[in-house]
Amino acid sequence: MAYVISDECVSCGACEAECPVSAISEGDGKYQIDADACVECGACASVCPVGAPSAE
Repeated sequence: MAYVISDECVSCGACEAECPVSAISEGDGKYQIDADACVECGACASVCPVGAPSAE
């Protein structure tokens, strides 16, 4: 399952910079992950200061 970003997101952008496949983009009020592009590597979760990304 692809990773998803919860409402805990503080829009810092750390996850977007870390994603090796550019599956993360800035959405309305929080970042979002393109489920079709996500390779489930967990890089986003490892750099998020608030733990917003998680496996769906």
